[in-house]
Order: sequence, then structure tokens, then C-alpha cells
Amino acid sequence: MGLLRLLGRLLVRWPPPLGFRYERFGGIVHLRWPRALVFIDRERSRDLGLDSPPPGMWDGSEQGPLSAPLEAHLQLTNRCSAGCQGCYTGASERGLPREWDLSAWRQAIDRLAGMGVFHLALGGGESALLPWLGEVAAYARSRGLVPNLTTSGLYDDTVVERLSRWASAGLFGQINVSIDGVGEDYAAVRGFDGFQQADRAVRVLRRASRHVGINCVVTRRNFAGLDRLFAYARTRRLREVELLRFKPSGRGARSETYAALRCTDEQNRALLPTVLSLARRHRMRVRLDCSFTPMVVWHQPPPELVRWLAIYGCVGGDLLIAGKPNGALAACSFAPPVEATIDETPRYWHRDGAFAAFRSWPSARAPCSGCTYLPLCRGGCRVVAAHVVGDATAPDPECPRVIAHGVSTRRRLPVIS
Repeated sequence: MGLLRLLGRLLVRWPPPLGFRYERFGGIVHLRWPRALVFIDRERSRDLGLDSPPPGMWDGSEQGPLSAPLEAHLQLTNRCSAGCQGCYTGASERGLPREWDLSAWRQAIDRLAGMGVFHLALGGGESALLPWLGEVAAYARSRGLVPNLTTSGLYDDTVVERLSRWASAGLFGQINVSIDGVGEDYAAVRGFDGFQQADRAVRVLRRASRHVGINCVVTRRNFAGLDRLFAYARTRRLREVELLRFKPSGRGARSETYAALRCTDEQNRALLPTVLSLARRHRMRVRLDCSFTPMVVWHQPPPELVRWLAIYGCVGGDLLIAGKPNGALAACSFAPPVEATIDETPRYWHRDGAFAAFRSWPSARAPCSGCTYLPLCRGGCRVVAAHVVGDATAPDPECPRVIAHGVSTRRRLPVIS
């Protein structure tokens, strides 16, 4: 047996994986260490003794949607008093009427677990304010799902300490604190100075768990300060920096806010070399939001490498789904809801036309139609396209290739300056 195959067998067998799910192409192994979801083909599945798929699953084509999403992003509440100017949900102190309670979320978790979903991303608003957040996480664990948490850190000591206890108990797979820059950069993005408060949460949570990182929404106002953010993350001994693209959703959809915070075309083109340089310099693991894929492939990396690294464009309604505070189902956290609730996902998932534009890439439209990376990029962000162009099926108007195509053909496209 070849060395690589032997190593592969050891990797998925020791320590024992958290789970496995059959798919048309073979299956998905949920590794305990390293923490990863590994896609394997039918041959490798058989080699590992995973050769009893549901009837008919391996009989036909390997193409088509997954049998279920990999993860579900659950917005447990829209309650938050921070009032960030670009909040993707428009969160408020009172939250939304008729938000789901613990019992309803448990029922949704049951349905997602039954489908074979692997991860939950718990957020808000500010879900740390919910006294039953720990019960949601514990219940997800009991059903075989890994709950991860995104939190602002903008709350009092009582909430911080409660969250720290849950982190110490190992309820969460990963906790990321939202910090959109250090010092003045934070205030420029959020509209107020909350850095010290967020940093306090980082320090407390890091003492409780080593699985703590940062979420940062990249904007034109904090792009130049990414080096300071990476240096801060290293100083605090954090596990990762996850960079998110600013999207026109919630309060962030206001025309003046979107214009002030979206990255310039120059910054979008500089994103990949900047991030690679910072990751090397600060020895920091970096994760990029799927909507940054057009900016990555602009630099023409080998498509085989992009595929091997599992870099994909918009994965809403495919690799992930979202649940709103009232249980409404959506393709992603930034997208409008569909006519179903998240506990109805098993019924909705395979419906014809499910998630509409999110499963219909703009393959017939230039410049996507002639782009080598279309199967990987998938036309970019559907939410940005819907907001800027008025058509969610249009090519991402902030994609550097789309902008270059508009200039070269002298077509009138939305200006992203």
C-alpha cells in the first residue's frame, strides 16, 4: 500500500472520526483531529469499509446537490444593544417579535441532525445574552453536531463569565469574537469605540479555551489596518483570523453605509497578496469568507489547487443554510428568507427551484460564461448582485474580472470605486 494511502487511512481512523455521511461522490468524513470535513470518493470510501450507502445513492451520476448542508447558521436572536452602523441584521435592544425559544430551536436541531448536518454556527444579534445559549450548545453536542459561536463581546462581566464557563466546559468547537480592527479602525467600521470591551472578552475567553479567534469584516476603512489586527491576534495567542466581506444587508444595506464601507476595487485586488503576506509574517491561520472567492481567483491560481483547498464561491443553499430568529429558513445569513422554516429543511432541500438564484450560477452571462473558475467561484456573492444590480442571478458586480470586463467592453456597469 502506498504511503499516502496508508496515511489517509490512519487519518480517518485514529482518533475515531466524529461522523461520516454518504454522498453521491462517496462521502464526507468529520475528523476529530485535525478538525476538518474531508470529502472522499467512492473508491476511498470502499477502501475504508464505508461501503453501505443508502439504496440508489451510488448508482447514478456523482453530480448534484449534497444530501444535506454541511452547516447551519442559526441567528438565535436579533437582540443586541450595540447599534453597529453596518449590522447585517439591523439588530436592536428589543429584538424581533415572535423569536423562537429554546424548545423550537431544539426541534430544529433534531431535524438538522437527522439530515446529517455537521456544524452549527450560533450567532445573533448577540446570542450570548440568552441565558439558555449553553443549553442549545449542549443539546447540539448530544445530537452529534459541533456548535461554534460568534460573539461581539459587548456586554457586562456577568455575561462574559457565564460564556467563559460554557467555553471551559468544552461546549463550543470554536468561539470567534467580532473585532473589525484595532483601536480607531474598530470605531471607523462600527461607528463607536468598543475595542476595549471586545478585547476584555477575548482575554477572558482565551483563558477558558484555546479555540478562540477573531471575526473581522473587511471594509475600505480598516483594510490598511489588517497588519495591526493580525499582530493583535498573535499577541493574544488566538487560533485564527476569519475575514468576512462587507455585504449590503440589514443596516449595511443603507446606500450611504454601503458606499462608505464596501472595499474599493483596488483593495479587492490586493486582498489575496495582503492576506498571504500577513499570515506568513504573523504565523496566523486565516479563513476567508466564501464571497471573497472572486478576489482570490482574480490572481489566477491553478484551478486544481483552488479545488484541492476547497475554495468555493457562494455556497448558500448548498454547503450552508441559515435560520432567522423567528425560524425562517434562508440560503445564508444575509439572504431573504424562503417559504419554509429551518425545521422544514429536510422537506424543502430537494424541492425543485429550492433557494432559487443561490443554486443557479450566472453561467450564460459574460464574463462568467468564459471564466475558467466559474465552477469554483459560482458567480460570486448573490446578495451583492441583488443589491447592486437588482438581480441575484447576475455576476458579482464587485468581482475584479467583472469590473475589468465592464471597462474593456465600455458597458455601463455599477461603479465600484
